[in-house]
Amino acid sequence: MSAEENRKTKPAEQGQGGEAQAQAPAAGEAPAEAPQERQERLAVENAGLQDQLLRKTAEFENFRKRMFREREEGVRYANSLLLGDIIPVIDDFERALQSAVDSRDFASFHSGVEMIERQLVSVLERNWGLKRFSPQDGEKFDPEKHEAIAVGDTAAAGEAVVLENYQKGYYLHDRILRPAKVKVSRAAQNATNGKKE
Repeated sequence: MSAEENRKTKPAEQGQGGEAQAQAPAAGEAPAEAPQERQERLAVENAGLQDQLLRKTAEFENFRKRMFREREEGVRYANSLLLGDIIPVIDDFERALQSAVDSRDFASFHSGVEMIERQLVSVLERNWGLKRFSPQDGEKFDPEKHEAIAVGDTAAAGEAVVLENYQKGYYLHDRILRPAKVKVSRAAQNATNGKKE
């Protein structure tokens, strides 16, 4: 065979070999599947995914219902620890009242009630962060901590001060739960009005 004939036959053989390589799967690959087989495989995969989706949806719905139920129970029973701390104080009140009926000794009854009040305040401070405060006369008026329910005159000019404390205030941890009810000086209002004029 001459070199020219050899050149003519090689491209044809290469083309045939190239086509054969394109059609044959590479090593490790699955053979090309027929459209019917592919459709069946995809249908099975689709059914599996739908089943997974339904299961996940059901799991999420159950989780959501459980969380809602737990939240409702949490709200309903949130005060159970607080009430557990207060029940012994109620028992002490009942004993004090019974003792007062039996003995008719006012001094003992009064001292017993004072002791119970201290016990209740101590439990609420120690276990629940409730702190009582009572403004002192002459203390600077603070609208965050004090609620002015009366105004009085004073000779001193300047900023408003507490003249009298009517009701104690309470903190819950570091937040005002109830402001103290106080009587406030009017001097600051007059001094402020004088400056404005």
